[in-house]
Amino acid sequence: MDTEGSQSSLSSGTDNSPHDPCKMFIGGLSWQTTQEGLREYFCKFGEVKECMVMRDPVTKRSRGFGFVTYADQAGVEKVLAQNRHELDSKTFVTLVDAQRQARSTQRWPFLAGLSLSLSPEQRRSLLEGFRSTQPSRM
Repeated sequence: MDTEGSQSSLSSGTDNSPHDPCKMFIGGLSWQTTQEGLREYFCKFGEVKECMVMRDPVTKRSRGFGFVTYADQAGVEKVLAQNRHELDSKTFVTLVDAQRQARSTQRWPFLAGLSLSLSPEQRRSLLEGFRSTQPSRM
């Protein structure tokens, strides 16, 4: 997987932590967003230590997501305090790396063949035996 971005040369053991609280996932980027544009946007929230836009290794086209790592958590908190982010005429999402990790480890049962006429309450009652449920979307 190719990246377009700056690579930090710091050798601190915490910099490569898989759960770096200063590292943010940036999803839903415009295909036109560059590393420079991403860095410029996020610099207004704090000191950006690393910034990258992920690219397809064959076509070199943006994959529509990237990562930004701040020097400290103050930058992350400022980003998260703002509800809406837009760059290159496209609204995108921001997640702290730890949130993304937690989201990827959640396991929900897959229920196929349910009637579309089931109410949300009926769907919840089907799931009650698995774990505490959250509202579902269909």
